[in-house]
Amino acid sequence: MAEKKVVQQGKKVKDFSLKDQNRQDFHLSEYRGEKVLLSFHPLAWTPICAKQMQSLEKNKKSLDRLNTVAVGLSVDSVPSKAAWAKSLRIKNTRLLADFWPHAGVAKSMGLLRAEGFSERANVIVDETGKIIFVKVYPIRELPDIREILRVLTAYKGKG
Repeated sequence: MAEKKVVQQGKKVKDFSLKDQNRQDFHLSEYRGEKVLLSFHPLAWTPICAKQMQSLEKNKKSLDRLNTVAVGLSVDSVPSKAAWAKSLRIKNTRLLADFWPHAGVAKSMGLLRAEGFSERANVIVDETGKIIFVKVYPIRELPDIREILRVLTAYKGKG
């Protein structure tokens, strides 16, 4: 199998549209003027992924202050995302279903694993649609939200 190329810092992200857990469309291009944290998690209903999404929800106010919208993405379907968000009591964080075409967004960013789900990764897109941060984490490691907040704080004013 060919080595996949993970999207690089400085590249523009191609616009995409995915449904969230409430069946609402999320278009990346609608967030020009804000930063977007694309927080990829392998699969819903798993403990580390749950903690990853809960950390986004818990830190929403800090992210808002940094002009950043955080979304979670995985290959799960909209009904699965809806049930999972309800079980986790996630009300303010959009959980996007990168379901069809299967993992299209993850694949376009070089983050699709051979098993058919995404890497655990954080990608920060700036106000113009350019990537300012990419990190792929070990699959069993919870991403440190404080690291993301530090990156966003350091970037503030550069954009």
